[in-house]
Amino acid sequence: MVSAGDFRNGVTIEIDGNIYQIIEFQHVKPGKGAAFVRTKLKNIISGGVVEKTFRPTEKFENAHIDRVDMQYLYSDGDLYYFMDVNTYDQIALNKDQIGDTLKFVKENEMVKICSHKGNVFAIEPPLFVELEVTETEPGFKGDTATGATKPATVETGATVYVPLFVDQGDKIKIDTRTGEYLSRV
Repeated sequence: MVSAGDFRNGVTIEIDGNIYQIIEFQHVKPGKGAAFVRTKLKNIISGGVVEKTFRPTEKFENAHIDRVDMQYLYSDGDLYYFMDVNTYDQIALNKDQIGDTLKFVKENEMVKICSHKGNVFAIEPPLFVELEVTETEPGFKGDTATGATKPATVETGATVYVPLFVDQGDKIKIDTRTGEYLSRV
């Protein structure tokens, strides 16, 4: 159990059967009246963000989130297969559970599978990946306005905007949180 007075960023709690992660919190002590805690909460299953206020003495159940390292094996139609490298247990997740989180992940790469009481709600890809550019337009000499970019397709099929000097066949480093080009490898 955690009281509202002990809230910290990143703590996960259970409210009315939903699991929320605290994004922001602020202890407010007005000149008149009782103190309260203003929070911004993210529903980790639906992704929605809500703002709520609580009395500092209110108590909530801690929600335990399991993060397991698993290897992405392959996709077969709408199913994506993952394997726990320690126990060799395999699980299959459908396209609705995956979303677009695997657009920068190649087969046999490691990801984190996040679940609560056995229900998978998110997949966390590695923060940075190195992928090969499979298709891009050539950059033209003189076409070098500051910060000019062009679209490039990487080996997983995702499109990334890269600087004009990046060519087909180059390996590039990508930030999976934003989908931005970081550097050539």
